[in-house]
Amino acid sequence: MQACVIPVRDYAKPARRCAALLIKHDMKVEMKMSNPKLATIVLAALLAGPPARAQLIQNLEAVDANGVSTWTPAFPLTITGVILNDPGEMLDSTPNFLPWNSGANAFQLGGQWQIFVQTVWPGDRGGVECWMAQNYGNLPWEPHDGSDSYSDTAWASEVARVSHDPTTGRAFRKGDLVTVTANGSLFYGGMQNINEEHSTEPALDFAVLLVVSNYGLPAPETISLSSVISSNLSPNGHYDIFDPTRTTGGEHWQGMRVHITGLTLATTNGWNTNSDWSARHCTATDGEGRQFPLIHPLYDLGPAPTNTFDATGIFLQESGSGSDGTFGYELFVQEIAPSAPAVLAIALKPVITWPGSLANYQLQSRDSLTSTNWTPVTNTPALINSQNTVILDPAGAQKFYRLQRVQ
Repeated sequence: MQACVIPVRDYAKPARRCAALLIKHDMKVEMKMSNPKLATIVLAALLAGPPARAQLIQNLEAVDANGVSTWTPAFPLTITGVILNDPGEMLDSTPNFLPWNSGANAFQLGGQWQIFVQTVWPGDRGGVECWMAQNYGNLPWEPHDGSDSYSDTAWASEVARVSHDPTTGRAFRKGDLVTVTANGSLFYGGMQNINEEHSTEPALDFAVLLVVSNYGLPAPETISLSSVISSNLSPNGHYDIFDPTRTTGGEHWQGMRVHITGLTLATTNGWNTNSDWSARHCTATDGEGRQFPLIHPLYDLGPAPTNTFDATGIFLQESGSGSDGTFGYELFVQEIAPSAPAVLAIALKPVITWPGSLANYQLQSRDSLTSTNWTPVTNTPALINSQNTVILDPAGAQKFYRLQRVQ
């Protein structure tokens, strides 16, 4: 029996070569990789059989200056990543077949199913939505002969198929590492989505396979509203910060798990409604004129916060347009917590700390209580135990300090 050796670096191409050899010959796979989790990913892909066309999410979600997809479709494709939400958190998949009925049920999609998958591959970034619905035939541009809608029985079978690993039968949950193999994809609202292209044809089904159960959710990236919302209108007439290179603004976090700090609710009508997606929206503000949509999950987050809070969840985009993807960013909320207060803590030694989540605060000093001249402290804070920490010169002159929120 021959051996196929995968080195530590540049494992993706050798892995594909080994997969092809495994099909042709009965070969042994020897993993020589420093990262055991990545070794598990590659080994699982090899054992699964012929690899589909692997796709980086950053390529799948690439856009032009109008926020419209520049990705060239090529199927089948496979992505590897971590599920960010339990299937039942976002949409209600309960079977509810409704016929077209001469347009009376237009846009009534019945049961819907959705997960987001965030990449784990080195050098890749972003997340992608995987979505399907029961009544595609109720979309005005689809055939209305019943061929593009699932019966309640067929839909229940489809939901069970994508909600469970086909080998083990285990129900998928957030934190699982999976591969998703897609045979169809559509762009809308600023995101390229994996879906069935509004068809019940089995050839357009996508499949989800378990790689590692309970792999773990990615650590959320901490941002403030000033990172994604501008205080000035863009040329497109929106406040959303859009960057087609995806290095800043909403595109940089699209489809990913994030932690947004310093929010207060401006509207609460969509909080804990446990109803349709469109009715679970409310608006948050940072107190500096910026507003941002929040989407409530299909579970209880508790009473609507009355004070400043932080929200952790999935950063989404719904521009409502197929030709303008420069706006419509929002957060699907999964966790909330009171914001860390902007209070200085001064140790016995000359050390000043403040919460590390307060990304848009600056430490300032002045020489006396009567002085009105506050100046920025030039010492670069270090993040120690989740606290921004500045160590002062004990021989320095007496000063007074404050935190100042900056734009």
